[in-house]
Amino acid sequence: QVQLLESGGGLVQAGGSLRLSCAASGRYVMGWFRQAPGKDRVIVAAINWLGGSTYYADSVKGRFTISRDNAKNTVYLQMNSLKPEDTAVYYCAADTSRTVSMGTRLQEYDFWGQGTQVTVSS
Repeated sequence: QVQLLESGGGLVQAGGSLRLSCAASGRYVMGWFRQAPGKDRVIVAAINWLGGSTYYADSVKGRFTISRDNAKNTVYLQMNSLKPEDTAVYYCAADTSRTVSMGTRLQEYDFWGQGTQVTVSS
């Protein structure tokens, strides 16, 4: 059983920054997803076990950075230049079947955190 615990969400003004953290142990691909009210949950970013490869949704490229510190068993999502449309519940997820290649679909991730709310005011 993989336990994931997100932290770092909150309320921020447009243009501001937040850093999300996800406590997770194990050698697998990690992803960040988000779900806005009334919308589907979608991938934001993913990172492989060694951190050498990353994926970003087009909507966050150049603004968000995913990283991991395996010594601390933590995955991060640094979010800069936040926009009101970034408002959502953000979820950390683990794909325990992979270490190198990264999936982008919800179905490929088998463990999920409880989510953390990010609200960006205009």
